[in-house]
Amino acid sequence: MIMHDFEYVPKEEWKPVRDELFEIIHRLQNEVRDDFTFQYHFVGSSKRNMITRDLNSNNGFDFDVNIEVNDPDEDYSAKEIRNILRKGLDKVNNPYGCSIFGYDYTEDSTRVLTIKVKDRANSCILHSCDFCIIYECGDGQQQYIRYNKKQHSYSWEYQPKGYYDLPIKIEWIKKHKLWQQVRDNYIDKKNTNTDDNKKSRSIFAETIHQVCQQNGYYR
Repeated sequence: MIMHDFEYVPKEEWKPVRDELFEIIHRLQNEVRDDFTFQYHFVGSSKRNMITRDLNSNNGFDFDVNIEVNDPDEDYSAKEIRNILRKGLDKVNNPYGCSIFGYDYTEDSTRVLTIKVKDRANSCILHSCDFCIIYECGDGQQQYIRYNKKQHSYSWEYQPKGYYDLPIKIEWIKKHKLWQQVRDNYIDKKNTNTDDNKKSRSIFAETIHQVCQQNGYYR
Protein backbone atom coordinates (compact mmCIF):
# COMPACT_ATOMS: atom_id res chain seq x y z
CA MET A 1 0.00 0.00 0.00
CA ILE A 2 1.21 3.50 -0.86
CA MET A 3 2.10 5.48 2.26
CA HIS A 4 1.75 9.26 2.02
CA ASP A 5 2.80 12.04 4.35
CA PHE A 6 1.22 15.24 3.05
CA GLU A 7 1.79 18.65 4.58
CA TYR A 8 0.67 22.16 3.69
CA VAL A 9 3.42 24.14 1.93
CA PRO A 10 4.25 27.54 3.52
CA LYS A 11 3.06 30.55 1.53
CA GLU A 12 6.55 32.03 1.30
CA GLU A 13 7.58 28.92 -0.62
CA TRP A 14 4.71 28.56 -3.09
CA LYS A 15 3.92 32.24 -3.76
CA PRO A 16 7.03 32.98 -5.89
CA VAL A 17 6.17 29.94 -8.03
CA ARG A 18 2.58 31.11 -8.47
CA ASP A 19 3.80 34.61 -9.41
CA GLU A 20 6.01 33.00 -12.08
CA LEU A 21 3.02 31.02 -13.37
CA PHE A 22 1.07 34.29 -13.74
CA GLU A 23 3.85 35.53 -16.02
CA ILE A 24 3.87 32.28 -18.02
CA ILE A 25 0.09 32.42 -18.51
CA HIS A 26 0.19 36.06 -19.60
CA ARG A 27 2.91 35.23 -22.12
CA LEU A 28 0.81 32.30 -23.33
CA GLN A 29 -2.16 34.65 -23.85
CA ASN A 30 0.01 36.81 -26.09
CA GLU A 31 1.43 33.77 -27.88
CA VAL A 32 -1.96 32.34 -28.95
CA ARG A 33 -3.76 35.66 -29.46
CA ASP A 34 -3.81 35.30 -33.28
CA ASP A 35 -5.93 32.15 -32.84
CA PHE A 36 -8.08 32.94 -29.78
CA THR A 37 -8.11 34.64 -26.40
CA PHE A 38 -8.74 32.90 -23.09
CA GLN A 39 -9.52 33.54 -19.46
CA TYR A 40 -7.88 31.61 -16.65
CA HIS A 41 -8.49 30.84 -12.99
CA PHE A 42 -6.45 29.11 -10.32
CA VAL A 43 -8.84 26.51 -8.89
CA GLY A 44 -9.28 24.03 -6.07
CA SER A 45 -6.53 23.96 -3.48
CA SER A 46 -4.46 26.34 -5.65
CA LYS A 47 -7.09 29.04 -5.23
CA ARG A 48 -7.64 28.40 -1.52
CA ASN A 49 -4.01 28.62 -0.36
CA MET A 50 -4.02 24.88 0.38
CA ILE A 51 -0.93 23.85 -1.57
CA THR A 52 0.40 20.48 -0.37
CA ARG A 53 3.35 18.17 -0.92
CA ASP A 54 4.01 14.57 0.00
CA LEU A 55 7.16 14.17 2.09
CA ASN A 56 7.28 10.51 1.04
CA SER A 57 7.34 11.23 -2.70
CA ASN A 58 9.50 13.05 -5.24
CA ASN A 59 6.62 15.00 -6.84
CA GLY A 60 6.95 18.37 -5.07
CA PHE A 61 3.84 20.59 -5.01
CA ASP A 62 1.42 21.48 -7.78
CA PHE A 63 -1.04 24.10 -8.98
CA ASP A 64 -4.33 23.72 -10.87
CA VAL A 65 -5.48 26.24 -13.47
CA ASN A 66 -8.63 26.29 -15.61
CA ILE A 67 -8.34 27.83 -19.08
CA GLU A 68 -11.57 28.94 -20.75
CA VAL A 69 -11.08 29.65 -24.45
CA ASN A 70 -13.19 32.32 -26.13
CA ASP A 71 -14.43 30.47 -29.22
CA PRO A 72 -18.18 31.26 -29.42
CA ASP A 73 -18.46 30.24 -33.08
CA GLU A 74 -16.61 26.96 -32.45
CA ASP A 75 -13.99 27.73 -35.09
CA TYR A 76 -11.54 25.34 -33.42
CA SER A 77 -11.89 21.65 -32.65
CA ALA A 78 -11.02 20.22 -29.25
CA LYS A 79 -7.80 18.82 -30.71
CA GLU A 80 -6.80 22.15 -32.26
CA ILE A 81 -7.37 24.03 -29.00
CA ARG A 82 -5.29 21.56 -26.96
CA ASN A 83 -2.48 21.53 -29.53
CA ILE A 84 -2.35 25.33 -29.86
CA LEU A 85 -2.10 25.73 -26.09
CA ARG A 86 0.42 22.89 -25.71
CA LYS A 87 2.70 24.29 -28.42
CA GLY A 88 2.25 27.77 -26.98
CA LEU A 89 3.36 26.61 -23.53
CA ASP A 90 6.43 24.95 -25.03
CA LYS A 91 7.31 28.12 -26.93
CA VAL A 92 6.85 30.33 -23.85
CA ASN A 93 8.82 28.00 -21.58
CA ASN A 94 11.39 27.16 -24.29
CA PRO A 95 12.57 23.85 -22.76
CA TYR A 96 14.74 23.12 -25.81
CA GLY A 97 16.64 26.41 -25.48
CA CYS A 98 17.72 28.71 -22.67
CA SER A 99 14.59 28.57 -20.51
CA ILE A 100 14.24 31.35 -17.95
CA PHE A 101 11.53 29.39 -16.12
CA GLY A 102 13.09 25.92 -15.99
CA TYR A 103 9.99 23.96 -17.07
CA ASP A 104 10.29 20.80 -19.14
CA TYR A 105 8.22 19.94 -22.24
CA THR A 106 4.45 20.15 -21.77
CA GLU A 107 2.90 16.75 -21.03
CA ASP A 108 -0.46 15.91 -22.63
CA SER A 109 -2.45 13.66 -20.28
CA THR A 110 -6.09 12.57 -20.22
CA ARG A 111 -7.58 15.60 -18.49
CA VAL A 112 -4.85 18.23 -18.40
CA LEU A 113 -1.73 19.76 -19.89
CA THR A 114 1.10 19.65 -17.34
CA ILE A 115 4.34 21.60 -17.02
CA LYS A 116 6.99 20.54 -14.49
CA VAL A 117 10.25 21.85 -13.07
CA LYS A 118 12.53 18.86 -12.49
CA ASP A 119 15.64 18.39 -10.40
CA ARG A 120 17.29 15.81 -12.63
CA ALA A 121 20.33 15.39 -10.38
CA ASN A 122 18.09 14.18 -7.55
CA SER A 123 15.43 12.56 -9.79
CA CYS A 124 12.54 14.59 -8.40
CA ILE A 125 9.90 17.14 -9.44
CA LEU A 126 10.18 20.45 -7.61
CA HIS A 127 6.77 21.78 -8.64
CA SER A 128 4.26 21.54 -11.48
CA CYS A 129 1.07 23.04 -12.88
CA ASP A 130 -1.93 21.29 -14.46
CA PHE A 131 -3.98 23.22 -17.05
CA CYS A 132 -7.52 21.98 -17.71
CA ILE A 133 -9.28 23.48 -20.74
CA ILE A 134 -12.90 24.00 -19.77
CA TYR A 135 -16.23 25.39 -20.95
CA GLU A 136 -18.84 26.71 -18.53
CA CYS A 137 -22.22 25.44 -19.72
CA GLY A 138 -24.21 28.03 -17.76
CA ASP A 139 -26.33 25.51 -15.84
CA GLY A 140 -23.84 24.69 -13.10
CA GLN A 141 -22.21 22.09 -15.33
CA GLN A 142 -18.79 22.23 -16.89
CA GLN A 143 -17.14 20.51 -19.84
CA TYR A 144 -13.43 19.88 -20.40
CA ILE A 145 -11.26 18.67 -23.27
CA ARG A 146 -10.43 15.01 -22.74
CA TYR A 147 -7.57 13.23 -24.48
CA ASN A 148 -8.22 9.57 -25.31
CA LYS A 149 -4.71 8.16 -25.52
CA LYS A 150 -5.75 4.80 -27.00
CA GLN A 151 -7.67 6.40 -29.86
CA HIS A 152 -5.43 9.48 -30.08
CA SER A 153 -8.56 11.63 -30.09
CA TYR A 154 -9.78 14.74 -28.26
CA SER A 155 -13.35 15.50 -27.24
CA TRP A 156 -15.44 17.74 -24.99
CA GLU A 157 -16.75 15.79 -21.98
CA TYR A 158 -18.81 16.74 -18.93
CA GLN A 159 -17.00 17.03 -15.62
CA PRO A 160 -18.01 14.50 -12.92
CA LYS A 161 -20.95 15.55 -10.74
CA GLY A 162 -18.61 16.38 -7.86
CA TYR A 163 -17.54 19.50 -9.78
CA TYR A 164 -21.05 20.92 -10.02
CA ASP A 165 -21.82 24.09 -8.06
CA LEU A 166 -18.47 24.06 -6.27
CA PRO A 167 -18.45 27.86 -5.62
CA ILE A 168 -21.93 27.67 -4.06
CA LYS A 169 -20.92 24.75 -1.85
CA ILE A 170 -17.73 26.52 -0.77
CA GLU A 171 -19.67 29.64 0.23
CA TRP A 172 -22.08 27.46 2.25
CA ILE A 173 -19.14 25.80 4.02
CA LYS A 174 -17.58 29.16 4.88
CA LYS A 175 -20.92 30.54 6.10
CA HIS A 176 -21.21 27.60 8.51
CA LYS A 177 -17.56 27.97 9.63
CA LEU A 178 -16.54 24.51 8.41
CA TRP A 179 -13.33 25.42 6.57
CA GLN A 180 -11.01 23.78 9.09
CA GLN A 181 -12.92 20.55 8.47
CA VAL A 182 -12.18 20.99 4.75
CA ARG A 183 -8.46 21.43 5.44
CA ASP A 184 -8.35 18.38 7.73
CA ASN A 185 -10.38 16.16 5.39
CA TYR A 186 -8.38 17.27 2.35
CA ILE A 187 -5.07 16.19 3.91
CA ASP A 188 -6.65 12.91 5.09
CA LYS A 189 -7.96 12.20 1.58
CA LYS A 190 -4.58 12.90 0.02
CA ASN A 191 -2.84 10.64 2.54
CA THR A 192 -5.23 7.73 1.88
CA ASN A 193 -5.45 8.15 -1.90
CA THR A 194 -4.15 5.09 -3.78
CA ASP A 195 -4.78 6.39 -7.33
CA ASP A 196 -1.62 8.07 -8.66
CA ASN A 197 -3.63 9.47 -11.59
CA LYS A 198 -6.08 11.34 -9.36
CA LYS A 199 -5.26 15.04 -9.41
CA SER A 200 -5.41 17.52 -6.52
CA ARG A 201 -8.41 19.27 -8.08
CA SER A 202 -10.42 16.02 -8.00
CA ILE A 203 -9.57 15.33 -4.36
CA PHE A 204 -10.49 18.93 -3.46
CA ALA A 205 -13.89 18.59 -5.18
CA GLU A 206 -14.51 15.29 -3.36
CA THR A 207 -13.59 16.95 -0.06
CA ILE A 208 -16.06 19.79 -0.58
CA HIS A 209 -18.82 17.31 -1.44
CA GLN A 210 -18.01 15.19 1.63
CA VAL A 211 -18.04 18.13 4.07
CA CYS A 212 -21.35 19.33 2.62
CA GLN A 213 -22.79 15.82 2.90
CA GLN A 214 -21.63 15.42 6.51
CA ASN A 215 -23.10 18.72 7.64
CA GLY A 216 -26.59 18.77 6.12
CA TYR A 217 -26.10 20.69 2.86
CA TYR A 218 -28.17 18.16 0.87
CA ARG A 219 -31.12 17.91 3.29
